[in-house]
Amino acid sequence: MSSAENGACGDAITVHNFSEKISEQAVHFHVMKLNGGFFLWVGSSPVLSNLAVSINSKYDSMPLSSLVLGDASDMTPNSLALRLAKKTKKQVFVSYNLPTTNSNLSILVENRIKKELEDHPDKF
Repeated sequence: MSSAENGACGDAITVHNFSEKISEQAVHFHVMKLNGGFFLWVGSSPVLSNLAVSINSKYDSMPLSSLVLGDASDMTPNSLALRLAKKTKKQVFVSYNLPTTNSNLSILVENRIKKELEDHPDKF
């Protein structure tokens, strides 16, 4: 069996990290590029308090999205995963571990992610 047949060629998980100070808060971003999708972790401390997944559907223009882990009343990881899946046309896992009390912070964080997507599309 060749390396392309057993999945060894081009299927490696790659990692991309970046950080930025947003609204006086250090925000860290961790992207793991997967085969056909990516995992995005956003936070200020090493915590995984939630996890959402979103994937495009051939039956609907809006991607499907579900919260896998965390508080169901917090829609931030779910909605971010949905918007990123729609934008990238990939399966997206999102863990958003910042306070959701500041909606301005959420908007700035999402804008930073979009900028990174534009600057480094190969990392997602």
